[in-house]
Amino acid sequence: MAIEVRIKKKLGNFQLDIDFKTEENRIGILGASGCGKSMTLKCIAGIETPDEGRIIVDGTLLYDSAKKISLKPQKRHIGYLFQNYALFPTMTVEENIAAGLQGRKEEKRRRVVEMMEKFQLLGLGKQLPGELSGGQQQRVALARIMAYEPEVILLDEPFSALDDFLKDRLAQEMLDLLKDYRGTVVLVSHSRDEIYRFTRELLTMADGMQISYGGTREIFANPGRKETARLTGCKNIAEAKRIDGRHLEVPEWGITLCLNENIPEKVAFVGVRAHEFIPVWGDAGSNCIPVNVKSSAILPFERKYFLAGAEGSEEDICWFLQRDKWPLIDRKGMPDFLMMPEEKILLLE
Repeated sequence: MAIEVRIKKKLGNFQLDIDFKTEENRIGILGASGCGKSMTLKCIAGIETPDEGRIIVDGTLLYDSAKKISLKPQKRHIGYLFQNYALFPTMTVEENIAAGLQGRKEEKRRRVVEMMEKFQLLGLGKQLPGELSGGQQQRVALARIMAYEPEVILLDEPFSALDDFLKDRLAQEMLDLLKDYRGTVVLVSHSRDEIYRFTRELLTMADGMQISYGGTREIFANPGRKETARLTGCKNIAEAKRIDGRHLEVPEWGITLCLNENIPEKVAFVGVRAHEFIPVWGDAGSNCIPVNVKSSAILPFERKYFLAGAEGSEEDICWFLQRDKWPLIDRKGMPDFLMMPEEKILLLE
């Protein structure tokens, strides 16, 4: 199923500008709070109307400003799962699932039972949402959406209000429930873990603007832009000056990187993820920074070290050490340098 979203919308000083097209059916939108992620979903669903552009789902034109077409939300065959699930509090589970269904009473009843079986809700039909656990509420909300067989499901930060344990469990549960769904799922989140786990293609956003679009794993491996590297969790990003096709000066780290690959002229920043450094004892090799620990945090499964950069630099360099590497450090002591493997250095615009 193909989906195309090319829209612009202005709200005061805020400008939404999105442009992507894909045939992938698991799409993520990643960005900080307030960047326009939810606004993008609402435009796709028809809850909000863009100022210009077009939205096409599986060949059906949902919105086209030039042709003055804008289908009503109920005509778009799109399911929208809100952050708080938006269940009707005074309606039972059965009534909530049936709320969006059309047709004869017996047909609706059959469909409700079918959804309750699929989403493991049998025995809960007469209960109200307030009597359910968070996981049960999520299943009811999904059952209500899936009952009318939407072509697209929009998930608007469905786990944002949950604690980490519950979030992880419900995320896996939703993944299992949607495994057989053949339509398109668009997940909005500011959690890179959720995005990496759920999606195959990724749109990154900042301040209403689309930064990048592509394969989720490819973007995490090679973000390409400073903003995308930040969103995908890179802790160490510094300005860089290209000297030539093989050398980059990084003043904040007090180092000149020497690379084998050709450095594009547009590169203005470099990044290294906090867990990608290799400890070095003794003499420094190429692409090494000295270990000058300013502070540290010892966590149950990770040690975090914050190192001083070059003299005058205000930014710490983060080095995160997973638990399986602790015995080496405990035996040999803190390294003299940290080396940045060339394949782990992110060249960024």
